[in-house]
Amino acid sequence: MTSSAPRIYRGLNRREHVGWIMGLTPLQVMLCIALALPVLWTVSDGRFGEAAILLLICGFIAALVVVPVRGRPAFRWFWHLVLYQIGVLTGWSRWQSKAAAGVPVDPGEPDLPGVLQRVSFPDGPQFRDQGRVCLIHDTGDDRWGATARLTHSGVGMLSYEQCERLASRLGNLLLSLGHREVIDRMSLLVRTVPDDGTEYEVWRGSHEVPEAPRLARQATNELDRTIGNVSVRHELFVTVSGPEDSLRKPAVAAGGGVAGRAHALYRVLDGLEDPLKALGAQTVEWLDGAGMAEALRTGFNPAARAVLASAHERGVAGHGLEKAAAGPTEAPSPAPRAYTHDGFATVSYTVLMPEAGTVFGSLGPLLAVRTAGERRTLAIHYEVLDARRAHRAVQGNRFRVNVTTDWKRSKGFNTTARDEREASGARAQERAVAAGHSVVRFAVAASVTVPRTWNIEDHAARLENDASGRFRLLRLDLAQDSTFVVAVLPVGIGLPRHRGGLL
Repeated sequence: MTSSAPRIYRGLNRREHVGWIMGLTPLQVMLCIALALPVLWTVSDGRFGEAAILLLICGFIAALVVVPVRGRPAFRWFWHLVLYQIGVLTGWSRWQSKAAAGVPVDPGEPDLPGVLQRVSFPDGPQFRDQGRVCLIHDTGDDRWGATARLTHSGVGMLSYEQCERLASRLGNLLLSLGHREVIDRMSLLVRTVPDDGTEYEVWRGSHEVPEAPRLARQATNELDRTIGNVSVRHELFVTVSGPEDSLRKPAVAAGGGVAGRAHALYRVLDGLEDPLKALGAQTVEWLDGAGMAEALRTGFNPAARAVLASAHERGVAGHGLEKAAAGPTEAPSPAPRAYTHDGFATVSYTVLMPEAGTVFGSLGPLLAVRTAGERRTLAIHYEVLDARRAHRAVQGNRFRVNVTTDWKRSKGFNTTARDEREASGARAQERAVAAGHSVVRFAVAASVTVPRTWNIEDHAARLENDASGRFRLLRLDLAQDSTFVVAVLPVGIGLPRHRGGLL
């Protein structure tokens, strides 16, 4: 009997902008050459004292430009620090809702901080029997999208064969996105639902049977003590979006404006429900304005979920939460390493894939809550390149690898194992694209949120420990407010514009 083993997916850690010359980009090389010219000029004139001084100065500047520190060159760290301090001193990074400040607000207009100010949420027309769908218009990237809430049982208890089938179906779904003309991005967001046990105790008190046998009560209490703290609920969102350039022509044919873009998106949404259910989703509910407002509100304030759920149960929620109440009440200037919002603090990371590869479902431990009241999130953002861009990307990657390898050989350097792996990976990817497959850009972000009075660094350390040995977590200091949007909120923001490279 042969034992099945999980398939390992490699080649997921390819950076999008890889340096051509000794790992440096052309701009970095040009700056280094410009810094070396004054030194060489003084040496040629025999002014060795001045050359030594210039070498120290120019060498220090070159180190700032070249040496990476936690994912960013030192000079970029310095520039980001300057921008961060300007935002703090001028008060640009502080935020308070209009309602909290006593300013009249439009109930249908979202009041959101930071990068979310560039996003509008117009309501589209009726979508089948699900009501009106809330559209997401990112004016910064000029993209249109929509978000759905899914119910899913998870993959933690599935066998290797079942996980492999889900991985294959996910690949087919991404491949189908590459053949569509309207959308090209999909984001999956999983959030745990913080629970200190109070909600469960209320539910149990209202559903408990007084005549239950004593042994059944004893077994229930034992289960509560052993697994109650680690058993948490999850909420799952999927966001799909497409660029305005792809939507413009079908939108004009459908009448133009917001309604035309909505109709163009609806044709795609209608065809996504079956592939999503093939991935194990029991229900797919495309969010309307009130549903989107609740998803954003509970992202900023996890404690608001219990209030909203109670209002829905009592039937006093009316038409749902207004969009003006979707954001936080206040958000002070973010600390360099954390983001504070409505009495909660969040630390967000980008997740870097390992060199040795990974297996389907290996991101699950990042959602393992260690303390009641803690919330963890995991977001995966995909972008599928069309055939033309995919062909151009793999050609550029193959050309870069060949040039680097040939240059090393011409200079007498031996190629390393990493060079050989990159060369074989570039050839395999080129063959896959020629066979009709797609190239997928992706980014993964994770976060942990706790009440503001707790020590956020302890919980951040626990998240890092859960990733240790599996993935590398890169804490995005000085940009925690923006990373919060990427990791926590289902609005589809998470990938920069594509500039010709590969992840």
